Amino acid sequence: MSNNIDVQAAVTITFPDGKNRSFTSGVTGYDIAQSIGRKLAKDTLAIKVNGKPIDLSVPITENAEVEIITFDHPDNIGKEIFWHSASHIMAQAIEELFPGSKFGAGPAIEQGFYYDIASEHRFTESDLEIIEKRMLEISRRSLEIRREDLSREDAVTYFTSTRNDPYKVEILEDTLKDTPRVSIYHQGDFADLCSGPHLSNTSQLKAVKLTNISASFWRGDASRESMQRIYGIAFPSEKLLKQHLANIEEARKRDHRKLGAELELFMLSQKVGSGLPIWMPKGAIVRSELESFLREEQRKRGYVPVYTPHIGNIELYKQSGHYPYYSDSQFPPLTYKDDLGREEQYLLKPMNCPHHHMIYSSKLRSYRELPIRLTEFGTVYRHEQSGELNGLIRARGFTQDDSHIYCRPDQLVDEICNAIDLTKFVFATLGFDDIEIRLSLHDPENLEKYGGTEDVWQQAEQDVREAADKMGINYIIGVGEASFYGPKIDFIVRDALGRKWQLGTVQVDYVMPERFDLSYIGSDGHPHRPVIIHRAPFGSMERFIGVLIEHTAGNFPLWLAPVQVAVLPITEEVHDYASTVHQALLDNAIRAELDLRSEKIGKKIREAEVGKIPYMVIIGQKEADSGETSLRRHRKGDQGNLTIEHLLQKLKTEIKEKS
Repeated sequence: MSNNIDVQAAVTITFPDGKNRSFTSGVTGYDIAQSIGRKLAKDTLAIKVNGKPIDLSVPITENAEVEIITFDHPDNIGKEIFWHSASHIMAQAIEELFPGSKFGAGPAIEQGFYYDIASEHRFTESDLEIIEKRMLEISRRSLEIRREDLSREDAVTYFTSTRNDPYKVEILEDTLKDTPRVSIYHQGDFADLCSGPHLSNTSQLKAVKLTNISASFWRGDASRESMQRIYGIAFPSEKLLKQHLANIEEARKRDHRKLGAELELFMLSQKVGSGLPIWMPKGAIVRSELESFLREEQRKRGYVPVYTPHIGNIELYKQSGHYPYYSDSQFPPLTYKDDLGREEQYLLKPMNCPHHHMIYSSKLRSYRELPIRLTEFGTVYRHEQSGELNGLIRARGFTQDDSHIYCRPDQLVDEICNAIDLTKFVFATLGFDDIEIRLSLHDPENLEKYGGTEDVWQQAEQDVREAADKMGINYIIGVGEASFYGPKIDFIVRDALGRKWQLGTVQVDYVMPERFDLSYIGSDGHPHRPVIIHRAPFGSMERFIGVLIEHTAGNFPLWLAPVQVAVLPITEEVHDYASTVHQALLDNAIRAELDLRSEKIGKKIREAEVGKIPYMVIIGQKEADSGETSLRRHRKGDQGNLTIEHLLQKLKTEIKEKS
C-alpha cells in the first residue's frame, strides 16, 4: 500500500534588500504584500517580477525577484500606473455621460494623464466637474479591473462588433499588426486595449482633478480626424490632491514669466518676435554674474574663449549634419546675392559646434597640444513651434555656455570626468542639490537617427559609462535619448517644487571628427583622429535662469541679486549720511540703491521686500549719530547694528563665498 501525499510546490521570492521568502506556487503580488502588512497591501498598486511590472492578480509560478510598487515608488512607475488607470476611469465616465464617444490614446504623462476623445459633444470647462463626479462615483462602485489576453484577430473582432471602436481597430491592424497576442482591460461595461499593468480595483482612486481641454489630432497627424484632449490628475487620497493643488498655486507664484516682469529682469515683445527675449538691466546683471562665475571657473580649468558669428554658410551645417537632422527646427535659409550676382545661402546659427571645429582645423595640431578646450557663450536660433514657447525656458533665440574639448582617446575618460565635476560644481553653487543623472544612449533598433557606425557608438557609450563609474555617480539609462552624433550625460535637476528640469549636458562625439576630417599629429609622426566632448553646464543661459527664477522664487543669493542692498533713510535729516553709506557700498563693488523718497520707512521696507532685495540698510538719526547702520535681511528681518566697515566686510564675505 502506498500513501499519496499532496505536496504543493513552492517558489522562492527575493526582495530588493536581498532577503528571500518561500511562498506557495501561484502566489500573487497582493498575497505577497498582504504577508508583509495590511497597510502595504492596501497601498500596493502592482509589482515588478524580475524587473517587469505586472498586475497584482498575476500568479507567480517560478522563483523570482519581486519589488512592491506603491504610488510613491521612487522611479515614478507607481504614479504612471495609477494615472494610466485613472485615464481609463475618465474614459468610462465620459462614455456613460456622453454616449457615442470614441477614444484614441490615453497615456500617463509626467504630471497626470490625458485622453484623446472623438465626440459630437464639444467639451467645456463646466463639463470637467461633471466628469470628475462620475469618476468618483465609478470609484465607489469598486469595479474590478480585469485583464484579458487574446489573439490580435479576436481583439479586432471585439473592437469591431462588441465595442465598435475604429481607433482601436486601426491600432491593432497597423501598430500591432505583427503582435500575435494583445490584452484588453475591463472595468464594468467599459473596456480598452492596453498592455497594462493597471490598478486592481477602481476604488483605489480617491481624488481627481481634470485640468484642461485642448484640441488634438488622431495619432498627432493634422491631416487626420480632429479630437478633443482632456487632461487630468488623480491620487489615492484627498490629502495628496490638496497638496498637488497647493503646489500648482505655488508654481503660479513662481512662474518665471510673472516674476521676470515684476522684477524687471526680461521682457518679451511681439514687435521683436515670439521667443526672442530681451534682457533688461536687472536681468542682464544676473546673466552677467553667472557668465563671469563660469568664465572664471573655466579659466582655472584650462578653457580658452572664442567668439563665432550668428550666421553661417549652409554648407557648414550640411557638413556637420545639423541641417538635415535638425532642418524642421531651423529658420529657413537666407539666400544672398553679392554684387557680382553670385548666390549663397546662410543659416541663423543653430549650433556653435561647427564653428568651433573650424577653429580647431585652422592649423596643424600636435598631440602635445591636446586637450584643447574651446569655450563660448554663443547665441543660437531654433524655430520652435509657437505652442511650445515658454518664456526663457523654451525660446527661439538663446545663448549656450558651449565648450568643445578636443582630446586624444587616451585623455577622453579623464576629460569627461572633469566636465562632470565642473557641472556638479555649478549646480551645487547655485543651490541645485537634488540631481538625477541620465546616461542617454542610442537606440540600436533605430539606427537611421544617428551618424557613425555601430562600433563607434559602442566605443563612445563604453567611454561614457567608464567615466560615470569612475566619478562614482548614480545614473539611470535612457535608451534612444542620445544626440545624433553621440551618447551624453544629462543632468536633470529637481527644483524647490519637486519638478524636473534637464539642464547641463556632457556629450561624447566620434562622428564630427570624421565629418570635418579633424586630426592631430601623434607621437609616431602620423595623423590621428581626436575625440570631441560637447559640454554645457548651464545648457542655455535663458533656460537655466528661467528655472533658477522658479527654483528660488526670484530670491537670488546675494552674489547674483541685481540690487544687493537698499539704503533706506528714515528722515530727510539723515540723507547725507545715507548717501555716504550708499557711496561706500558702490566703492566696494556692491550693487546698492538709495531711496531718498519722502515715504514712510514701512513703505520703503515693504517695497524692498517685494523687490526681493537681499539686504536693507536702515538709516535713522541714531545710526547717523553713531556712525553705524541697522541691517535687515529679506524675509528674515532685523540683523542688528553694524559699523560701515563691518557691514562691508560681512557683505563682501557673503558675496565671495557665494553662500
